[in-house]
Amino acid sequence: MYTLEDWIRHGDELRRPLLVSQELHESDSLTIVGGGLSGLSIAFRIGSARPDLPIKLLEKSNRLGGVIKTWRQGEWVCDISVNAVRPHPSFWRLVDDLGMEDSFSPSRESASSRWVILQGGKHRLSSSTIFKIGLFGFLRGLINSRKGSPSVYDILRNKEIADAMTLGIVNDKAERVDANFLFPRLTGFGVNPPIGNRKMKKMITDSYPIFIPKKGSLASMDGGMEDIIHGLNDALSEMNNVDIIKEVNEKTPDEVSSAYGVPLSSIIWASGLPNREAGESSLSVFAVGYPKEEVNEVELGYGTLIPDPNIPISGILHESDIHSSDRAPDGHRLFRLMVPHTRWDGDDQTVKDALSNLIGFEAAPVIFQKIGERAIPRYPPGYLSSLLDHQERFSYAGWTASGVSVTHVVDEAERISELFMQ
Repeated sequence: MYTLEDWIRHGDELRRPLLVSQELHESDSLTIVGGGLSGLSIAFRIGSARPDLPIKLLEKSNRLGGVIKTWRQGEWVCDISVNAVRPHPSFWRLVDDLGMEDSFSPSRESASSRWVILQGGKHRLSSSTIFKIGLFGFLRGLINSRKGSPSVYDILRNKEIADAMTLGIVNDKAERVDANFLFPRLTGFGVNPPIGNRKMKKMITDSYPIFIPKKGSLASMDGGMEDIIHGLNDALSEMNNVDIIKEVNEKTPDEVSSAYGVPLSSIIWASGLPNREAGESSLSVFAVGYPKEEVNEVELGYGTLIPDPNIPISGILHESDIHSSDRAPDGHRLFRLMVPHTRWDGDDQTVKDALSNLIGFEAAPVIFQKIGERAIPRYPPGYLSSLLDHQERFSYAGWTASGVSVTHVVDEAERISELFMQ
């Protein structure tokens, strides 16, 4: 079982299963498949802890980083997927260990407000949001949270609010998303800490290196989240026991085992689950910039979630409001739009028209550009429970497996590396 020290280091991440083979820690070499944040973090953590252990990191493309990409055009800077990190000491530890603390900053307190469009009106998310669910809905959700494998809608008994939450995280409707996967502490999934949550939270907070985040705040790399990828790559390049190989062709663990002459038990698959049956959803990401005087009526904040399926935009993030570092030229503001493909007809003008309606006036953007697309795995009700009986000879890791956040994959890398130090 986990010790109190384990809980202080990892918090509620310990509720998620660690999908490793029983023989992994006995390996005399490792092959990590996937050069995204997960694979890079695992290679860094294990490679640092065990400099005697040869590690191969395989990546199918010609770049590292996976879904983490930062778009730049002149002075405009916008992350295409992950743009900031929610408080968890594992990411703070990674930044500290990479020596990147000078470029890691808390989000602006003035941009902490979040909104959701409910029945055509803009509602600020706060503790009062619970009243939108109602007493009966709250009690029903509480009961459902302890029943088997509930969906997010089973827990948050207001469809608009529930859909807004899940669309903003996994681009899917609440009734199709596993509540255990998104909110394991809320549902009581997995193991429980040995002491009360309040005391545990205080002990975890005291363990943060670099700086202690304030309630409701985020943190980000000054030049965009791709900076952490560059930092990991630089660190791995200095390790004599780590070899990075790009543009590999092998698509399954069996193919990797055969091509590199390694046992399945020494493979960590951090590149999406092979033969994943749940499928995925897709969306496009737009960067939109305005002169500040054109959008003065748009409040400073983190962003707005839009659950209405008739509107092509599901979320507007205030990129230049959030970060301490500059994301737009002086005198301008930058917004990031999330556009699910199930809502959009493919015409950019449809997105422009919807944005004008949402902000309440027609302002002429100085930049309007599609900067990328994302494919996000689906996590249907029962998904996390289905991972408990892990019997594969190889190991799984990454956000396509048991967690969807940056903090999950970084903390998971630490948890896996600790197996090699026991």
